[in-house]
Amino acid sequence: MSDALKLISLPLFPLGSVLYPGGLLSLRIFEVRYLDMIGKCHKNGAPFGVVALTVGSEVRRAEPAKVMDKLSGDTFAREDFCATGTLATITEFSVPQAGLMVIRCVGAQRFKVSSRDQLKHGLWIADVERIDGDMKVAVPDDLKPCADALGKLIKSLQQRNIADEQMPLLSPYQLDDCGWVANRWCELLPLPLELKQRLMELDNPLVRLELVSDILERTGIAI
Repeated sequence: MSDALKLISLPLFPLGSVLYPGGLLSLRIFEVRYLDMIGKCHKNGAPFGVVALTVGSEVRRAEPAKVMDKLSGDTFAREDFCATGTLATITEFSVPQAGLMVIRCVGAQRFKVSSRDQLKHGLWIADVERIDGDMKVAVPDDLKPCADALGKLIKSLQQRNIADEQMPLLSPYQLDDCGWVANRWCELLPLPLELKQRLMELDNPLVRLELVSDILERTGIAI
């Protein structure tokens, strides 16, 4: 693995959702462990990592001593998360009041956690190896209904005069690309977290779109 594909001590943000490359993520930051981290990332133009929670909640909660981690002495509820996540780049940042940050991010490259550590104030950091982005693969004819349905949805939103910053999808709209179409549907559909994670981890964008197509056909969205 090339050193260029490694990131050391990447701050992580475990969430109850999956961020896809090219996807949008809006967050309201109020926990102490994240306020300093997000402030530094914004100041330095650095990314942070979004990983899907498998144990615990997005907001750190104290637990009774009887379930305290006996090894670490931590009285907070245990957290665990998937080993594959996505880098998030901050594109909008504001501090509407003391102790609150509001940010908007764009998903960038996927990564795989190679080692991780939780600091005393609860922030997770990890050494990660970046995963190559999807190859650009044209949408084949048999999967065109997926792209067409997404195009109709985008057009419907535009006709309602929704401002660009309020759109759930980031332009340019790459309706001819398997990975982009699949990723956007994965974000929009109310899929279980585990399934969203498995689809995000797939290396082949064509296979990802084929699986999404099956879901859309079962729901009657694209036929």
